[in-house]
Amino acid sequence: MSGLYFEQFEVGHVFKHAVTRTVTEMDNTLFSVMTLNMQPLHLDAHFSEKTEFGQRLVNSLFTLGLTIGISVTDTTLGTTIANLGMSDIRFPKPVFHGDTLRVETAVKSVRASGSRPEAGIVEFEHRAYNQRDEVVCICVRSAFMKRQPAAAAA
Repeated sequence: MSGLYFEQFEVGHVFKHAVTRTVTEMDNTLFSVMTLNMQPLHLDAHFSEKTEFGQRLVNSLFTLGLTIGISVTDTTLGTTIANLGMSDIRFPKPVFHGDTLRVETAVKSVRASGSRPEAGIVEFEHRAYNQRDEVVCICVRSAFMKRQPAAAAA
């Protein structure tokens, strides 16, 4: 397990995740079709050529999922109980097929759970950047995190 326990997070700490990911046409097509999002901006090259973008856009929910997913190994893998919510989700720049994303995660807040002594809440801000260092996704996520076994028993 490589995720951190509640007590190991410090407000202000920034994780610069080593994993990067190039987004492919197949990623975008499969995700859009599996989620029944038939938006032609994601699936129809001819339609998209006539838009202001001149090409298909990657489904923003795929971008959001990838942004959070890249962060998991360094932060919450095996130590999260559940996601409590996501807010302030923005997509300042579009993502296109062939873009390579990297992610940074900042710890915004930590607080012990008032109802569950074995858990705490950590608020993260995730930021995804493309290969041109443009921010393509920002998300604030609240995660319900396990406390270290010794701390939970104390």
